[in-house]
Amino acid sequence: MNRTLNTMKFLMLLILTTAINQAHSQATFIIDDFSKDYYGKLYISDTADVFSEGWIAVYNRKTKKQLIKINSEELTFTLREGKVKSNIKELPYGEQSQLIYEDFNFDGRNDLALMDGQNSCYHGPSFQIYLATDNGFKHSAEFTRLAQEYCGMFSVDAQSKRINTMTKSGCCWHQFSEFIVENNKPVAVKILEEGLNPNGIMWDYTEYNRINGKMVEKYYSLLNIENEKDVIYYFEFSNGKAMRLLKQNDLLNYVFTDKGSKVELFYADTFYYSKNENAIWFTNNKTTYKINATGMQVSMPNNKTINMNAKPGTQKGLISDLQNTKFENVVEE
Repeated sequence: MNRTLNTMKFLMLLILTTAINQAHSQATFIIDDFSKDYYGKLYISDTADVFSEGWIAVYNRKTKKQLIKINSEELTFTLREGKVKSNIKELPYGEQSQLIYEDFNFDGRNDLALMDGQNSCYHGPSFQIYLATDNGFKHSAEFTRLAQEYCGMFSVDAQSKRINTMTKSGCCWHQFSEFIVENNKPVAVKILEEGLNPNGIMWDYTEYNRINGKMVEKYYSLLNIENEKDVIYYFEFSNGKAMRLLKQNDLLNYVFTDKGSKVELFYADTFYYSKNENAIWFTNNKTTYKINATGMQVSMPNNKTINMNAKPGTQKGLISDLQNTKFENVVEE
């Protein structure tokens, strides 16, 4: 009898302790700082977890009627002064509120973004977008895509009426997109993709611009030199363009850039060096480029030769410095 009674007491205590623990881990927060017409609620099933099951809902302030509710397997929250705040957007990787109330389509009415989990890039926050209409809020698949397929929530520039997104892959590829709104839908007008070239010397860019309703592509590369000590010889021309000979992974590289540092010619194949002439040269597409202490001589296949003199005072390093380093792709003559 006593044994049975003790067992029952233990089970009741276990049930009570579990209920208390569950009560402490669950929480519902009122979001009451974004509108005179609406308020929100955020339910977190386990406040001890970084990501928790839960839901977020929006209510009519006068009628208390629930207008929208989103369930999620992974919600997160941050308390500021003991409250969950709306409209925090520390883009792209910082804190982002569970509820954002802002005019996304530039029609003068604030719309809603409600966090639905961590579905954007690198397990970042994602949102469902609802646009304000004369009859309440309507879900927008097109705007929602911008808050799912990129890095976190998109940014809105009310002055220029542009929307911007960013996404990435690893350290060395990024995409930046710019949208306008047409027929209540976001339309891309500019996309810029950048990726580090395998040679590590330049970043490659693909730029898409919307012209007459079509996206037009443009490609270019920009020089990326992390250590200027790798530049063995450098000089500029009178038009602002520049030539560099630089070292990368025991290879000699030639880079010719315009005055904006865009790469016009990159070469890393076989070079020939003459100590007696104090010159180095290479042939690319039947054109020979010969570099010496005063500039560069370009010999084209039609027997035409152009002398390109270095701009005085711009030279750095010496051609003779090539003797001090062993390069896999330099042949001495």
